[in-house]
Amino acid sequence: MQPNCIFCKIVAKEIPAKIVFEDEHVLAFHDLHPQSPVHVLVIPKVHIASLAHATDEQSALLGHCLRAVAKIAVELGVADNGYRTVINTGNDGGQTVHHLHVHLLAGRQHGWPPG
Repeated sequence: MQPNCIFCKIVAKEIPAKIVFEDEHVLAFHDLHPQSPVHVLVIPKVHIASLAHATDEQSALLGHCLRAVAKIAVELGVADNGYRTVINTGNDGGQTVHHLHVHLLAGRQHGWPPG
């Protein structure tokens, strides 16, 4: 846990969040500033600053995060119509919280190119 990381504090239950899914490896909660009708963040419980900082040893955890996204999409009833997943990495990638997280965006059609 990183003491100044807001997502680490959410994992530690020091900061409240609207949790939609939790298991031993990941936590998922509604984004405070949703960009779609459904906007959930899925984070590993261990601190990884970004996708660029993930190690080979964390490959299974990264896969687990993506499988959690798919399960959450089913639970929230958005899997059939589709959803977008986004991982912002670094400043140019738009990452504002430096704890790896996957955005699950759904409930409307998303255009291309993004951003």
